[in-house]
Amino acid sequence: MKKALITLLCVLGLASCAQAQKQKEEKKAKTLVTYFSASGKTRAVAERMAKAAGADLFEIEPAQKYTDADLDWRNRQSRSSVEMSDKSSRPAIKQKCEKIAQYDVVYIGFPIWWNTAPTIINTFIESHNLKGKTVIFFATSGSSSIDNSEKTFQAAYPGLNWKKGRLLNSPTDKDIEEFVKQP
Repeated sequence: MKKALITLLCVLGLASCAQAQKQKEEKKAKTLVTYFSASGKTRAVAERMAKAAGADLFEIEPAQKYTDADLDWRNRQSRSSVEMSDKSSRPAIKQKCEKIAQYDVVYIGFPIWWNTAPTIINTFIESHNLKGKTVIFFATSGSSSIDNSEKTFQAAYPGLNWKKGRLLNSPTDKDIEEFVKQP
């Protein structure tokens, strides 16, 4: 009788543990790595992040692609210079991420332009409902940090659940793996 009772308790305990593990796996955050990349550098980092996080990938594409002339920061009349000097600029995006509602964590990547995120990032944020999601920036840059971008966007969109982002210039696989473990 005692053996049967102990066996029954063990079976029930194992079933309970299996159920708890199943629930834990079901609650695992669904993650999206989204990015804007003008030269391909941010794209390369985003692809590696998505792989490391087991996340989906979405490119923020401008409705009108940027040409080399558009990206000439030395020319005050270039498209990027004009957009970045106008804080209300919202370059059109080619398409929205129609499945945004299914994600719990959204990484947003971009190159740093004029010490902040390109204004197309505002377009993306304003075009999608990110409330209730964990939002994390990552960026690439030749010389600027990500700090100004984070401060600017946290002030502009205070209702979002911001987590600390990171500048990822030439990151190692270990750097990326540690970064995507944080949420």
